[in-house]
Amino acid sequence: MREVLLNVAAGGGALCILLTLAAVVFHFSLIMFKTGSMSPTIPAGSLALVREVPVAEVRVGDVVTVERQGKLPVTHRVTSLSLTSDGRSGVLTMKGDANPVEDPAPYTVSTVRTVLWSAPGLAQWVAKASNPFVLGGVTLAVAALVTWVLWPREEHSEPPREEGTVDA
Repeated sequence: MREVLLNVAAGGGALCILLTLAAVVFHFSLIMFKTGSMSPTIPAGSLALVREVPVAEVRVGDVVTVERQGKLPVTHRVTSLSLTSDGRSGVLTMKGDANPVEDPAPYTVSTVRTVLWSAPGLAQWVAKASNPFVLGGVTLAVAALVTWVLWPREEHSEPPREEGTVDA
């Protein structure tokens, strides 16, 4: 049982390392939707996987997240796009699927985060898992498991046999 638990823990650790490397190398991150402005496509409480890309890769109809100075980022659908002559920045107009009108002002950006995938209801679980008490508890549980698995134990060996005896 010790070996199985250690293998599961090692596999989980390797998966975490691979996911972290993929996030850094490929510019992936997660965002949580607090409002229903993108409903029904992406309802409030959804978790989305996003990837940072240059604005030149954006197309009308894409769902993107843009940063706003001094405010939370906004994630809406692109309704129009105008690139600068060098293609390094652009002006986006966007609209939430549930909103009756476009956002009040256009966004001037050089990069955006495009939504690749979303799952309704997962945001609450991520928020709960990021609670310091949950993180601390998981850390202590994993440390206890590793300690238990790697703790030195006495080897149980068979008693020495007398010379000349035969097993029955």
